[in-house]
Amino acid sequence: MNMTKSYRVLLYYKYVPIENAEQFKEDHLNFCKELGLKGRILIADEGINGTVSGTVEQTDAYMEALNNDDRFKGIEFKIDEEDGHAFKKMHVRYRPELVNSGELKQINPNVTTGKHLKPEEFYEAMKRDDVIIIDARNDYEYDIGHFRGAIRPDIQTFRELPEWIKENRNKFEGKKILTYCTGGIRCEKFSGFLKEEGFDDVNQLHGGIINYSKNPNTQGQLYDGKCYVFDERISVPINKVEDKVVGKCYYCGKTEDRYVNCANPECNLQHVACHECEEEHMRSCSDECREHPRNRYKSKLEQQA
Repeated sequence: MNMTKSYRVLLYYKYVPIENAEQFKEDHLNFCKELGLKGRILIADEGINGTVSGTVEQTDAYMEALNNDDRFKGIEFKIDEEDGHAFKKMHVRYRPELVNSGELKQINPNVTTGKHLKPEEFYEAMKRDDVIIIDARNDYEYDIGHFRGAIRPDIQTFRELPEWIKENRNKFEGKKILTYCTGGIRCEKFSGFLKEEGFDDVNQLHGGIINYSKNPNTQGQLYDGKCYVFDERISVPINKVEDKVVGKCYYCGKTEDRYVNCANPECNLQHVACHECEEEHMRSCSDECREHPRNRYKSKLEQQA
């Protein structure tokens, strides 16, 4: 019997002008707390971007409220059923832009953006010989999961992507370009940038990887590994047909897809680690971190002794 879980995680965004965005941030935080939601929401003059968790009733009430607001009417929610909250607290913050995008800041996705492909269309397009698939995420996101054959840009932050494209544009000239990210928000600006750079055939995965995974026709196929998410789950499975691990342990290189934070609280480097190496290296990314006086792994062992 397929029992519905009692909690949900909602992932959503919308580029839409918000007047008095800083005041809206305060009001929205109070509203979310009243509902009992937990999560992280960014508010900017250009729109909203959030991930929240709550019970079915709480998330239903939240989705209804946003859809009843003319600014957010029709907003698309990616919904994951879960056993509990994916966050510890509720944060709503104002930012100058929804994604720290550097040169891409000037792009208005409501004016300039690539062609949105449905999951089925994206799946078929990936099979073509004349396509270039560009992952619009950061390197650590790519490393535990990505679409088969996708290019891994040599970047650590999204704002570095425009310069990387300019340095490598000869690889993409005359090609059909496919872009994707977690939920779609980064591709909105990235695909618009590609159009402004003179690339003609620019396409983005509508709803991102999360939406692709939920499509019954694609079932997440051609995606290898897991998808990095920015909550306590850290990663979620995508491909429902085959489970392929593509990440590699930071220490020994064995295939692995579990991320951990360095036990040095002043470092916190997130890295892939197998269980054996996590124990052997005390979840520390370097000798210096392992010997740090506030090493959390060491403190835990001392408490257990």
